[in-house]
Amino acid sequence: MKILVCYDGSGAAREALTLAQSRAKMFDGELFVVTAMTGGAEVTREEFQEKEEELEKVKRRLAEEEITCETTLSVRGLEPGEDLVLFAKEHSIDEIIIGVEKRSKVGKLIFGSTAQFVILEAPCPVLTVKEGTG
Repeated sequence: MKILVCYDGSGAAREALTLAQSRAKMFDGELFVVTAMTGGAEVTREEFQEKEEELEKVKRRLAEEEITCETTLSVRGLEPGEDLVLFAKEHSIDEIIIGVEKRSKVGKLIFGSTAQFVILEAPCPVLTVKEGTG
């Protein structure tokens, strides 16, 4: 089973990663931990390095748990939701796990919702995890 974890380092993303670890062990799954950054070429070297280091820590932690894992920092210039859905299609992902954070209605209208886009457009089932539920 191929499981995509949408990871941005937030509390909700860490909760999603914890659930993904459990599911990977349960179903002998392979994790794909993906950080999708908006901006393409506008992303600074420092931002890029920070996210790469964070993903490397995640990979080491999962290796200690003997979980097969591939990490990806995607900077294709797409919105994160679009990028994650495209990644899922390209890698024939079986399940997506994404953390969600509560936002006001105005916040959702102005900024949209990566999780909402992924839920509606994903080619596979999507599990959502709220921060504080794990």
